[in-house]
Amino acid sequence: MLILAIDTALDACAAAVLDTETGKLIAQESQAMKRGHAEALMPLIARVIAASGTAFTNLGRIAVTTGPGSFTGLRVGLSAARGIALAANIPVVGVTTLAAYAAPIVSQNAENPVISAIDARHDHIYLQVVAGNGSALVRPCIASISEALNAWRFGAPHIVGNAASIVAERWPSHAVAPAKVEPQAAPDIAWVGWLGAAVSPNTAPARPFYLRAPDAKPAKEHLAGAAPVSP
Repeated sequence: MLILAIDTALDACAAAVLDTETGKLIAQESQAMKRGHAEALMPLIARVIAASGTAFTNLGRIAVTTGPGSFTGLRVGLSAARGIALAANIPVVGVTTLAAYAAPIVSQNAENPVISAIDARHDHIYLQVVAGNGSALVRPCIASISEALNAWRFGAPHIVGNAASIVAERWPSHAVAPAKVEPQAAPDIAWVGWLGAAVSPNTAPARPFYLRAPDAKPAKEHLAGAAPVSP
């Protein structure tokens, strides 16, 4: 199956065509940007499709990041994905940025828990914690940095995301140090595609995954017990 993966949720505008049969990206492009996704995305997608040598109608599915992330960026990516899916008469699925950050680490049969951390500003982060096998330890939430640091109790983590350094710099001195800290401005677009291949349009809709409303004060979240985590 050929999958068009799209990501505009954070500080990148990215698209790729993944061939699940060969296990390879046959075309991809990513541009670092904080603004301007609306102007950049459709020309970027056109270049990726041209480089892939295929057509929109040959795609089996579209996968798009649903957040958490920039409200403006999310709308750009989701609108493009839905529009292309409608025109080409193919399904579209949504993938969370938190899951996309964790996926390549979990795929390596990681031994350490994985903390996905995205900057939510005002001393808060969007957070998800999974065990090395992908099982949920902390459901996606928005938490203060101090609350997020309670994840030390799960053991030495692999911290990934655009807020990975923020979490690592304030990691408790009494806790086992993180096994690895991997700051990334945006998830790997390949894994948006792979996660998109693994989910169903019925259970992973292409709609915004908001953990707080725009301009709202972040709700206080505590690191609760395990809960299912949406891709």
